[in-house]
Amino acid sequence: MEAKAYAKYVRMSPRKINLVLDLIRGKDVVLAQAILKHTPKAACEPVSKLLKSAMANAENNHDMDVSKLYVASCNATAGPILKRIQPRAQGRAFRINKRTSHITLVLKEKE
Repeated sequence: MEAKAYAKYVRMSPRKINLVLDLIRGKDVVLAQAILKHTPKAACEPVSKLLKSAMANAENNHDMDVSKLYVASCNATAGPILKRIQPRAQGRAFRINKRTSHITLVLKEKE
């Protein structure tokens, strides 16, 4: 039995989010929440929100025991890129890519 949660179109690059996801992968949910709370990264906020959502899904939709949950898998994949232009010298234009991410979080129950 597993509980999933998704966050789509998060306005942050997948590379930055994956750094935070690597910290909580395989950890107990209580420990994962503590890690996210005390890590000074901007990606911690959407990941923490997603973790709470996955825990609620597990409890309400799948009747799982919250105290036995752990982060089974989590990853961030690239979403659509917002392309912007920065004016440069001599009439040139410089492309700015504002990246987005889709985050997936899967919780499972320990035996």
